[in-house]
Amino acid sequence: MSTYDAVVTGGTVVLPGGRVQADIGIRDGRIAAIADSISPQDASEVIDAKGRLVVPGGVDAHFHLGIYRDMADDTRSETESSIAGGVTTIVSYFRTGTHYLGKSGPYREILPQALGAVTGNARVDFGFHLAPMVREQVAEISELAGKQGILSYKYYMFYRGLDLAGDSHDATSYTMSSEYDLAHLLEIMEAVSQANADRDDGARVSLSLHCENSDLIKLFMDRVRRAGTLTGLEAYSAARPPLTERLAIAEAGVLATATRCPVNFLHLSSADALDAASTLERDRPDLDIRIETTLHHLALSYETYNDQLGKVNPPIRSERDRDAMWDGVRNGTVDWVVSDHACCGEELKSGDMWHALPGFGGSALIYSYLMTEGPRRGVPVERIVEIASTNPARAFGLAPRKGAITIGADADLAILDMNTPRKVTPALLHSAQTYTPFGGMELVGWPVRTILRGRTVFADGDPVGEPIGEFLHRPL
Repeated sequence: MSTYDAVVTGGTVVLPGGRVQADIGIRDGRIAAIADSISPQDASEVIDAKGRLVVPGGVDAHFHLGIYRDMADDTRSETESSIAGGVTTIVSYFRTGTHYLGKSGPYREILPQALGAVTGNARVDFGFHLAPMVREQVAEISELAGKQGILSYKYYMFYRGLDLAGDSHDATSYTMSSEYDLAHLLEIMEAVSQANADRDDGARVSLSLHCENSDLIKLFMDRVRRAGTLTGLEAYSAARPPLTERLAIAEAGVLATATRCPVNFLHLSSADALDAASTLERDRPDLDIRIETTLHHLALSYETYNDQLGKVNPPIRSERDRDAMWDGVRNGTVDWVVSDHACCGEELKSGDMWHALPGFGGSALIYSYLMTEGPRRGVPVERIVEIASTNPARAFGLAPRKGAITIGADADLAILDMNTPRKVTPALLHSAQTYTPFGGMELVGWPVRTILRGRTVFADGDPVGEPIGEFLHRPL
């Protein structure tokens, strides 16, 4: 009988303390040994990682399963995209209202429906962040956090009264809520803060915030459309300028200070937003504040890519803003990087900029893009692993099982080829999308193998086996 179910040999392994040449022994889906050398005879399966970089599976903590497509179908295709990039865990945002399941009601009734659609179709392990859209759902936070393993929640600050589609659809019909205002946010923060204080296991219950001010968006959107001098993503950025992020962050800071609610500032896109969030964090060290940015805000600018296929909220910004976000990654201000993956068909991007739907996929590119561009900008591999895996796992109740190569952790591994550049194409990303705003980028760091809980789920460019992803009842 073998000592290990599998052993990964000969790779350069990124541990929490740095890079080492080491072998990894896997038993019962967990990492059982990390050693200078493990005999191949001690394992039932030997996985050769010589010349490769071995990193913990990515933790993509900002995902949107089923936002524009049937949730089961979307889960099958888009989690395949994740494993194609070495991501083994996602935490998907979900809310009631338009999109997703297209209904409202208590989460005790709707969450099982979402779980039913995803379970059996996911190629990654998965959790959910939930958005309380109505007061009834705010009252559920304590039970959801205590019994259902949902430790993270969301509030969309720009939903307040905004004509979201640029036509007759108003925010009330979109959210299926008549009470979505700052008072609603305050009540969510109070409930999240109380749920966090009630825990005795050290797990963090937190609120994630999409920070844009809807009143200013309406003003600037009208100005930009009437002027008609800007086009594409540059016009969209001007219609939702960084000022809207800065003001929303200030509002959130006041309420977080009053409630002591742990806060995650999502997908910051601009120098202004990063400055506002980092200043709040510096001035209020008593608050629990985490800062997120996305792959696309690090990779794209409207000066180099101005096609409305790249429409997303908050918008793609300038090269100056892109550089500022990279500065935040390099100096430690940004806590983690995510994809904000939302599979959005090309037909949903048709028409004019204002009616095109926001979002696109990117989960498959987290490791490859960061491993390519990060070193060029002075970001070491160890820091890339922190922002792509370790830090989001810690923030959202997934550590110590996820996010690091340590004894006892789930054997979630990505074995990366750092030497062979490949040009980004939609086919390479294994998504249902037929386009990608990242097309043509030449990147290294593609996985030759992705391992989930000790089982190979992606190898040599193709998924392996049937979906084995499990719901993550947090804290793990």
